Amino acid sequence: MHSRPCPFCNLMFPASQLERHANDHLEEEEIRRDMELAQQIAISPTSPPKPLKNPVENVMLFERSSEKTCKRTTSRSDGSNNCYGEMSIDEKVLHLVSFQIRSTFYRVEDDLMTLLRNCLESEQGNSTSILSGSVIHFQSIESEDVGWGCGWRNIQILSSYLLMQRPEARQILFCGAGFVPDIPSLQRWLEIAWERDFDTVGSEHFNHKIYGSRNWIGTTECAALFRSFGLRARVVDFGPKEIKSQFISVSGSNPQKDSQGKRKADESYGPIDKFLLRRESRDRDISQSGSSRHDLCNLADSTEFDKCFTKDAIGRQVLVDWVWNYFSDNKFTKSGSQGVIVSDKAPLYFQHDGHSRTIVGIQVKHQLNGMHQYNLLILDPAHKTAALERSLKENVGWQKFIKRGVHTLKKPQYQLCHIDPGIAHSEELEQLKTLDSNFLEF
Repeated sequence: MHSRPCPFCNLMFPASQLERHANDHLEEEEIRRDMELAQQIAISPTSPPKPLKNPVENVMLFERSSEKTCKRTTSRSDGSNNCYGEMSIDEKVLHLVSFQIRSTFYRVEDDLMTLLRNCLESEQGNSTSILSGSVIHFQSIESEDVGWGCGWRNIQILSSYLLMQRPEARQILFCGAGFVPDIPSLQRWLEIAWERDFDTVGSEHFNHKIYGSRNWIGTTECAALFRSFGLRARVVDFGPKEIKSQFISVSGSNPQKDSQGKRKADESYGPIDKFLLRRESRDRDISQSGSSRHDLCNLADSTEFDKCFTKDAIGRQVLVDWVWNYFSDNKFTKSGSQGVIVSDKAPLYFQHDGHSRTIVGIQVKHQLNGMHQYNLLILDPAHKTAALERSLKENVGWQKFIKRGVHTLKKPQYQLCHIDPGIAHSEELEQLKTLDSNFLEF
């Protein structure tokens, strides 16, 4: 039985008991915060609202609490009242820290990553798997965010890792709340990040407002939110070279500029729209060259199809190799069977056209012919946590939930967000306000 230290008290626990023990720390922290809030209530003329399960009610509740704060605020020297929209950034942060709500989630009896590790170790054949540390799986909920909330759920999964595995991040993330906030609270944090000038171009796509909406978000919004707390969130783009200039996040690209010389965003309203714009641009380029998509990959000609398929497979291998190098950190080789290894790397936010997921590891299987077969190990917010837990405990059917081979990577482009260790300050923090990325060609 493998033992690992608790990230909060450094006591050693079996891996199967670590998540439950760490959750006890989180609950103790929440009780402490509740006691402090109770003391505030005792001397406050009004009572703070109770958490509600309905996100729409949460939005309305947040607005009403802002209005109450406005009414309680003493008039300024100019006679104006301090409503939420007129608050300073610091006042908005204080308000959010007081009213942000802890997100609910299905509690897995045993550590989810420990269950996955056990299943991987039980597989036949020579293989090496590298996993991130413990995370909490946040699933999309039918009555709340199905169809639009996957980006926020992946941010929650990443946040759970940072809170449990990185003490320096726990101290500053969500102003030291010690828990993962719900989606409306995360939306407020993103707006504050924009107001602090993190990813101003991305902010323009949403007209600087995201709270209470069902707009899709993507990799750049994930990076901007984490960067606003000083976390070193980085973006990596994967795609064909024909559309490299269309990636707004790519350093050295040439996006449009307005009359004042400022960078001007394309007419899109989020990451999915950006993908569609890039696809349309690519189609126009092909059309202007006098060829078509089918000319480039003629399905009627099996030889041409094989060539096209091989090229796509080689291209997608670029992404898989990057993920392997990221989790292995150049410490492990692909040759030889090394079992299951737990890395100190954070999970990856994984975006493509229409959906986003979280990569928590990678597996390479060593074939008899000397070839390597790769599987990305992925948690999907669209999957039910209870079904995922059951399949892992029974060691039956979990592969369809988690494993994704190179052949499944059929989208024209992908984006990743990874969070490097450490906290940025001063000049580095200012540099993080401008989003760029590392572009790798398919």
